[in-house]
Amino acid sequence: MGFNEYESKAYLSLVKQGPVSAYQVSKDSGIPRSRIYDVLGNLSEKGIVMVEEIEAQTRYSPLPVAIFLEKARSDWESTYVVLEDSLKQLETETSRDDNRIVTLKEKQSIVSYCASLIQKATKRIVLSVWDDMYELLKAELEAVSKDVSIQGITLHVEEPTGNLEPHRITTFTEAPSTERWFILSIDSNEMIYGPSVNDRDLAFYTDDPIHIHLLEDYVWHDVLVNRLAKRNQDELDAWITKERKAFFIH
Repeated sequence: MGFNEYESKAYLSLVKQGPVSAYQVSKDSGIPRSRIYDVLGNLSEKGIVMVEEIEAQTRYSPLPVAIFLEKARSDWESTYVVLEDSLKQLETETSRDDNRIVTLKEKQSIVSYCASLIQKATKRIVLSVWDDMYELLKAELEAVSKDVSIQGITLHVEEPTGNLEPHRITTFTEAPSTERWFILSIDSNEMIYGPSVNDRDLAFYTDDPIHIHLLEDYVWHDVLVNRLAKRNQDELDAWITKERKAFFIH
């Protein structure tokens, strides 16, 4: 919030103690006495600490917490607007000639990135997703579903939005060893894919057209096989299981 360690400790000490001398702030906060007057002076300049002279003694009191928080919110919002405009302008001006495959980490960052891509969609979203990731993105998907075509396949999702097709239940989908991967493609221009964010804080972003084409084609084949299998599920499931084992045998 723009305060260094000593400034933070000094303000917290004043919030706890109320109007006190610089010596008392130093003693309570652990700030060296040689630094305390400079620290309190800086906070006074920032309008966070109030100074009063009482009977030849200087006492310091904190800006009330409610006012401090409102001031901090206002300062942050102003900074955010300036930062947002500057960064977006820089991003627009910076050209990238090479297509990329970038590693994303941390669950909330991955989910937020996916949500921002969904909001950017103008024509089409291709999706392959299990229920855990679907729930994290459900609100964004429903918000764009009237204006954007949403196609693909879901697993363990009841009544998915758009043209998403529920995947049939098989021995493979229910096996404990099965990875719960997701694929999210936006207008065939950008894509994020990876394992379940509840299992691993890892995903991949790409704007490489070949990469995107291959994974969109993978989703389409999954949809196609799912539709074919529904016509005669018992017989085809047994055959698919046998063929999968033969293909992936180690």
